[in-house]
Amino acid sequence: MRASERKWGVPVHVQMATIYQESSFRGDARPPRRWLLGFIPRGRASSSYGYAQALDSTWREYQEKEGGRWARRDRIHDAADFIGWTMSQTERSMGISRHDAANQYLVFHEGRTGYRRGTYRNKPWLMNVARRVETRAANYKRQLASCR
Repeated sequence: MRASERKWGVPVHVQMATIYQESSFRGDARPPRRWLLGFIPRGRASSSYGYAQALDSTWREYQEKEGGRWARRDRIHDAADFIGWTMSQTERSMGISRHDAANQYLVFHEGRTGYRRGTYRNKPWLMNVARRVETRAANYKRQLASCR
């Protein structure tokens, strides 16, 4: 995460809060399965996977533009670089500071187009999640300040 911070300027505490929210630091995290009639598996709600819960399409874009074909969603180094890359693009294209954990998370979750449309405003649960990400980032920042 320090390497991602040096490369992209996204603070470690913002990366950590995002990863915690998305996967609880589990590299093999996936969305829950959907079921038909309670016992027939119908697949998953989305293709998200790994520490950052990156969608297949977004991960492929990252691999093509920055991460390389060997980058993997279940490696923390690659996931942190992905988050740094994504959030630095958000700052460049939308003006949202890399230090603004709540709004960066909303863009990360909804996508830039969804955020511009304000889709998150109709999702009170997501607004609560963004506040929790912001609080967790502040806690991580305090904790990291006391680390050597």
